[in-house]
Amino acid sequence: MADELIVNLCPTGMVPTRADTPHVPLTPQEVAADVRRCANSGASIVHIHPRDSEGRPTQDPEVAAGFIRAVREAAPEVVVCITTSGRVQHELEGRVKVVELTGDAKPEMASLTLGSLNFPKQASINAPETIQGLARRMGECGVVPEWEVFDFGMLDYANYLREHGLLGGPAYVNLLLGSLGSLTASPLNLALLVERLPQGATWAAAGIGRSQFAMNRLAVAMGGGVRVGLEDNIWFNDDRTELATNARLVERLVKIARAMGREPATPDQVRTRLGIPIRSVVPAP
Repeated sequence: MADELIVNLCPTGMVPTRADTPHVPLTPQEVAADVRRCANSGASIVHIHPRDSEGRPTQDPEVAAGFIRAVREAAPEVVVCITTSGRVQHELEGRVKVVELTGDAKPEMASLTLGSLNFPKQASINAPETIQGLARRMGECGVVPEWEVFDFGMLDYANYLREHGLLGGPAYVNLLLGSLGSLTASPLNLALLVERLPQGATWAAAGIGRSQFAMNRLAVAMGGGVRVGLEDNIWFNDDRTELATNARLVERLVKIARAMGREPATPDQVRTRLGIPIRSVVPAP
């Protein structure tokens, strides 16, 4: 069992709107303030999905740079991961530019979805040449891939890419279960995925919708990390009568982990584990 719990915060995603919940942060300043609150409670990675001025998902690199800079101003110690999702842009050209950001907007990690899949109302298109192109460019830019695995075949493909030198270095893997159209959220499925990970991989489990808290709890017990946030579930309870906030979701998991003898990992502990250069920063108050 890993001692430290890595908490990967996904505050916004591409789907929740203010009509769904007043708690979803949409602007760079709102996301940054939410990240600061969650970092204070134990989150060490933030998975950023930029939104435009109308609140719509975008992969415009200038918009993404604004979100990254705002987060770094509010929470300079946190590890920054940018999305390269295939739900808005399908082709490599429209997705790779956020990986190529430099200076104070350079991401330390970027998501890499390892196959195409259907969400309940939308497809995420990830052609083999796009996946390989993203993986190759991440390596060239010194950005650590955040593997996104929704099914067994995606993990098999990641292992294939690793064997062929496109996914080198320490592996960080998000195992996402429970979305309609992909792998069911069950203890057996999570255990089988973990059993097939590369040796030494760092992993986190996420449950989509009602599965979020169950998969998070299981991951804590199994020694893995967690991915949590309003991107995956806007509700705090299984009955869907109480809306969540990102901070409350993080606080609940950290409390459970501490009861099991696990402290939240610091961002620099994450960097050390994943081979990311340490940032000389002082946490914001």
